[in-house]
Amino acid sequence: MKVSLFITCLSDAIYPRVGEAMVRLLARYGVKLDFPTVQTCCGQPAFNSGYWKEARATAATILDAFEDSDFVISPSGSCTGMIHHYPKLFEDDPVMLERARKLQSKSYEFTQFLVQVLGVKDVGAIFPHKVTYHPSCHGSRLLGVKEEPLELMRNVQGLELVPLPFAEDCCGFGGTFAVKMADISGAMVTEKVDHVLETEAEVLVGLDMACMMNIAGNLRFRNEPVKVMHLAELLYEGVKQA
Repeated sequence: MKVSLFITCLSDAIYPRVGEAMVRLLARYGVKLDFPTVQTCCGQPAFNSGYWKEARATAATILDAFEDSDFVISPSGSCTGMIHHYPKLFEDDPVMLERARKLQSKSYEFTQFLVQVLGVKDVGAIFPHKVTYHPSCHGSRLLGVKEEPLELMRNVQGLELVPLPFAEDCCGFGGTFAVKMADISGAMVTEKVDHVLETEAEVLVGLDMACMMNIAGNLRFRNEPVKVMHLAELLYEGVKQA
C-alpha cells in the first residue's frame, strides 16, 4: 500500500512541524508516508479567483504527483476539499476527469484517514491541558469532517475539551477573501478570538494551517497567551508524554 503525503503550501513553508507530526504518528501504525517532490499548490487560490485555466495547470501537476498512490493524506481539509473540485475543472476532458475522480476517491484529511481508514480513535496520548477546537469551514462542510477530530481528542488522557461558542462561524481567513475584504475578515477573526478567550482554554486546536495562522495572528496582536496547534501536533506531543 502506497500512502502519500500531500503537504500543502502553508504546512510546507510555515508549519513543517505539522507534517513531521503526521509522519511520526502514522509510522506508529506501520504507515510509511511517501513524499512526491513534484507536488505543488492545489490550485485553490486561482480557482477561487476565477482563473480556472491556471487552476487546471496546477491541478494537473497534483494528478501527476499522486497518480500511483493508493491513499493521499493531507493535514488540510481546505486543500483536500479543493481536490474534490477537480472533476468540475476537468468536466470537458474525459481522460482528465477520470483521473480527477480517482484522486478524489483516495484523498483524505489526516483525521479522516486515521479514524475511517486505520480505525484508530485513541493514539494513547497524554495532554493535561484545557483545549478548545475550531472546526474549519472546508473540512467540516466540504468533507464532512466533524466527529473524527473530536473523538480523537476525547480519548486523550488528561485533555479537558471545552466547547467553543459559535464554533462553526468562519474565522475570516477564506483565502483570497482575507485580501479582498480585509476589514470584514479582520472583524470576523476578532470575533472568533473573543469566543476563544471566553473558553479560558490554554490551547486552540484546528485542522487547517490557514485558519490557525489567522487566529494565532490575532491572538499575538492582542498579547494573549493561548497556544494554537494543529491536532496532529497535539497528538504527537501527547504520545511523547505517554
